[in-house]
Amino acid sequence: MDVDAVSTFLALLAVLGLLFVAAVAVVALVARVRGGLPDAIVPLRGGIGDVALWLGAAVALTCMLGSLYMSEVAKFPPCPLCWYQRICMYPLVVVLGIAAFRRDASVRWYALPLAVIGIGFSTYHYLIERFPDSVSSFCNTDVPCSTVWVWKFHFLSIPGMAWVGFLLVGTLLLLARPATDGAVGTPTLTDRHPEEVPA
Repeated sequence: MDVDAVSTFLALLAVLGLLFVAAVAVVALVARVRGGLPDAIVPLRGGIGDVALWLGAAVALTCMLGSLYMSEVAKFPPCPLCWYQRICMYPLVVVLGIAAFRRDASVRWYALPLAVIGIGFSTYHYLIERFPDSVSSFCNTDVPCSTVWVWKFHFLSIPGMAWVGFLLVGTLLLLARPATDGAVGTPTLTDRHPEEVPA
């Protein structure tokens, strides 16, 4: 598979991610206005909440593999802002993977700050790409942050796709449900009385 095909595939995933986030935002707005979710949406919300951590881990893994493909296979040198985005995204693969396995929705308190910081770096990087003369940058001339290596659908570059990845992870973290919501009667360690917790 050539670089253009992989870039297009990753951009399509980003577009799907944006559509998902937009749908969640619309449903949340409708729920706010109506005072609750429409009955038809409740089972879907429950199903997504049960697998949200797995989906978040998959998004983070896809972003990590995509960034490694861009630098190691396509040979696009990562700029300093690319590295900062990687610093925010790569730990999410491990953290969300473990949380998904344990069904620990409280991971949002640890993972959401990384996603929000990543959104900030991605936004700044995207603005530098779009407006290189208007946005101040601390990047060096060896690997300038204003270089656009990928441009898909007239709006998606590598930091644009990273932005969608962080936004999608953040949305999924907010949708994640704790273990006891999906499996009634199956307590987690934190649900048990202290004397019941194995030593």
